[in-house]
Amino acid sequence: MQSSASSITGGSREKHSPASERNPANFDEVHSTAGSDEAILARLGYKQEFKREFTNLSTISFAFSIMGVASSVVTTFNTPFSLGGPASVVWCWFLAYPTNGGLYSASVYLVPKRHRALMGWSVGWLNLLGQAAGVASTEFGLSQMIFAAVSLSTNGRFVANHWQTYLLFLGLLVIHGTLNSVGTRLLSTMTRTFVFFNLGTVVAVVISLLACTDNKNSASYTFTHHINASGWSSDGLTFLLGLLSVQWTMTDYDATAHISEEVKRAQFAAPAAIWIAVLGTGIAGWIYNIVFVLCAGDMADTGDFGVSGYAPAQILWQNVPRPLFYVLWAFICFIAFQVVATATHANARSFHAFSRDRGMPDGGFFMKLAPNHVPINAVWLVMVIAAALGMDSSYLFSIVAHMIHRNHPEVNFKPGPFYLGTGWLGWTVRILAVGWTATVCVILSLPVALPVLASTMNYASPVTGAVLIIALSWFFLGGRRHYKGPRNVLAEEKTQKVAPTGDDLDEIK
Repeated sequence: MQSSASSITGGSREKHSPASERNPANFDEVHSTAGSDEAILARLGYKQEFKREFTNLSTISFAFSIMGVASSVVTTFNTPFSLGGPASVVWCWFLAYPTNGGLYSASVYLVPKRHRALMGWSVGWLNLLGQAAGVASTEFGLSQMIFAAVSLSTNGRFVANHWQTYLLFLGLLVIHGTLNSVGTRLLSTMTRTFVFFNLGTVVAVVISLLACTDNKNSASYTFTHHINASGWSSDGLTFLLGLLSVQWTMTDYDATAHISEEVKRAQFAAPAAIWIAVLGTGIAGWIYNIVFVLCAGDMADTGDFGVSGYAPAQILWQNVPRPLFYVLWAFICFIAFQVVATATHANARSFHAFSRDRGMPDGGFFMKLAPNHVPINAVWLVMVIAAALGMDSSYLFSIVAHMIHRNHPEVNFKPGPFYLGTGWLGWTVRILAVGWTATVCVILSLPVALPVLASTMNYASPVTGAVLIIALSWFFLGGRRHYKGPRNVLAEEKTQKVAPTGDDLDEIK
């Protein structure tokens, strides 16, 4: 976490006065306790509205849960396994560099003032699109996994069609919308257990498969066998399509920053949770993938994934006893349920923040909090967008902006407790992050198979392009009149009570 601004839910402060043009560290120093969550929030121009119910454990569990390795690997396993084979599954996971949605406020305050509104607008809309798509895709994957178990249980007599899957998808969205409309304390209490369910399910599946599978694939087959079933002439490109699985899993872990206004000691707890969750998910996910390939038989070569069409489901079904299959698959589906719950929570806070800064044409409707301090309007907006949807470039903005404008006098950059510095380590990480994310964005935009048909088309590029075109057109045609970047709410409230004269705003405290 490079800035204290990045510890706040999607927002910071806009500088409308001489006081707010100074370093944020000088804001509201007199009436706040140095280092407290409320004081840091006030320095950024916001007052405390959410209840801080997330402890260190629940924050770490939140970061683990939103990646949901136990279910995310299962949901996306088919793509690398069927297109590139075992080697693609194993090594793309090992090679992958984690990416995430760019933090809206951090991006804005890493560029000079004249660029802040456009930067905040662009990153905000890209971030919202990515998060909403994550909720939709995970929920839809959960619906498919539930019906996969039904298909296996009926020996193929029942195979869900598209509308049945979509109806189940809508029902699950309603459940998650209702769950996220309750108070933060209940969500925090539930979240504390998620990390144990998540990693515990991975351990249970790994042990069960290794103990119950009689004929395992060789190490040579598992780590080196490669196929090309994509239609692309390049074996290297087909191999890299395996990144679709791992990058889908290793993303959005920065959600702990989106909920930082609900986290105790957020400046330390949020970034620490990110580091712990990324390392834990990376190790657990690699082992998880290796064991699935070890126990898959010749599925990759034959392309026969059984009546369910889900390779992980078929692998478990043919190797473990039936009662154990149902227990393991139920836990995997429950992990997916947890992923959507945490993703919806974080997504709603991002919409709340963007609405608060007047980046949405809603008149502040989605920034409103219910009596239980939950942005219920924003929660159900997430559900509606996810239902309508039935790539991750935004982080580049923050990194590149810091690299270009790090010494600009208008960039009030304040290093946080996990800042990597300006030495060789910091620059190495930044260059790797930019290069890797740019490469992955290209790969994730390509069709996964040739020839390109409606069923094989990758709609990431046209959808993202359409959102960018609409958002930028809207900004230049009218959005820039009311959106100036993140607001300084405290300063605005002060000016509404007392008409400022001269340098009065310098005395806001």
